[in-house]
Amino acid sequence: MIKELFIKKTLAQLDKEANDNSHGLKRHLGLLNLTLLGIGSVIGAGIFVLTGTAAQMHAGPAIVLSFVLSAFGCLLAGLCYAEFASMIPLSGSAYTYSYATMGEFIAWIIGWDLVLEYLFSTATVAVGWSSYMLSFLADFGIYLPASMAQSPFEYDQAGWHSTGAFVNFPAVFIVVVLTALLVIGIKETVKFNNITVIIKIVVVLLFIGFGISHIHPENWMPFIPKNTGVWGQYGWSGILTGSGVIFFAYIGFDAVSTTSQEAINPKRDLPLSILFSLLVCTILYVGVSFVLTGIVSYKELNVAAPIALAIDRSGAGLKWLSPIIKIGTIAGLSSVILVTLLGQTRIFFSMAHDGLLWKCFAKIHTKFKTPHYSTLITGFFTALMAGIFPIGLLGELVSIGTLLAFMIVCIGILIMRKIEPDAPRAFKTPWVPFVPLLGAFVCLIQMLALPTDTWLRLIIWMAIGFVIYFGYGRKHSIARKNRNAKG
Repeated sequence: MIKELFIKKTLAQLDKEANDNSHGLKRHLGLLNLTLLGIGSVIGAGIFVLTGTAAQMHAGPAIVLSFVLSAFGCLLAGLCYAEFASMIPLSGSAYTYSYATMGEFIAWIIGWDLVLEYLFSTATVAVGWSSYMLSFLADFGIYLPASMAQSPFEYDQAGWHSTGAFVNFPAVFIVVVLTALLVIGIKETVKFNNITVIIKIVVVLLFIGFGISHIHPENWMPFIPKNTGVWGQYGWSGILTGSGVIFFAYIGFDAVSTTSQEAINPKRDLPLSILFSLLVCTILYVGVSFVLTGIVSYKELNVAAPIALAIDRSGAGLKWLSPIIKIGTIAGLSSVILVTLLGQTRIFFSMAHDGLLWKCFAKIHTKFKTPHYSTLITGFFTALMAGIFPIGLLGELVSIGTLLAFMIVCIGILIMRKIEPDAPRAFKTPWVPFVPLLGAFVCLIQMLALPTDTWLRLIIWMAIGFVIYFGYGRKHSIARKNRNAKG
């Protein structure tokens, strides 16, 4: 019984699956498209939305240091991801890597964790998209009723509050539209993503370039606000907690690895695209957080559209930039929602292909060649959460899920080097075991810095996952059936 929980897939099995085209997915993605998918997912809620929230509630102007700390942890994890991606070119990301190194039960845990990561990440960004869209419409005198324009609940340092609203309609709307695009096809998805990524990179550079002249240095004083006496509220503990809260912003390179079976040359292009997207995005994150906290005091940044607020506060000098920033942000957040929805559906596809989820999640549309059932189911639940939950709660849940995934991938590299030392690797993580051990440690420290109730929600989520695994997944596991058939 216990032994069956840790059935592993061999590299030979995984390589055979990777070269099996019967799954129905088509290989359309080259290095540029994969890199833009990574940037499309990374440059989003972390830079346009949660920067302000993390600065106001945790780190103050030192949110810049939080981004640097997160980037360091991501680099360590990214190097480990890159090695796995070069060895195992299959959809499923950390779930698939865990199946090869730690066995089915751990793979299920990480797969279910990735569901949490992607589902709540998409909902978080959709809430941010809604705020920027409402701000943009307000510039033209167009206002939605308050009951249709925000979450029914608020969540802050004081706890839960009712807002009196019914649903965040714009957040639901964008999820529904992009879910439909994903069903139509991967080529259409990539074209849309490429356009929006170019737009938002230009917008970010415009904000940094023109915003520098509107910085008020006194807003950086003190750069590291004194701790309030509560862990995570300013001081160095606030920087650490802030890095944990915004960590999910770097989810993009994880999303790249979920498209392995749609990449033309995955063993070469996936590692490169992971590292390229991480480098570009880190530079942009640090630049934006530096300018943002210089224009507006961190005490006023706990809003869902902080960059829009900064532009509005800059006065007539940057008035012309306001609609451009908002259009670019809306486009940019759209690409994040799109790529994270894509990643979620491919995780479902891989788990169902292994028999751990219901078969409908692995079905491919005969015309569009996309996993349409998993896409529609993902879209429905994402829209539901985006419509009713506040952004602060969603962001923390995503962060703990991302950190757990990264930590397990780092540990997985150590195991893979032990059990498959001679396996061909197009990319090798440098300085093993130092890099994976430090990566796992940095992720664990940031997890421990997150609020206690975030851990409680993770435990509840995992308990639900265990019910599904032991009630369905274990009984229908393809790996388990194959092992029993061999006697």
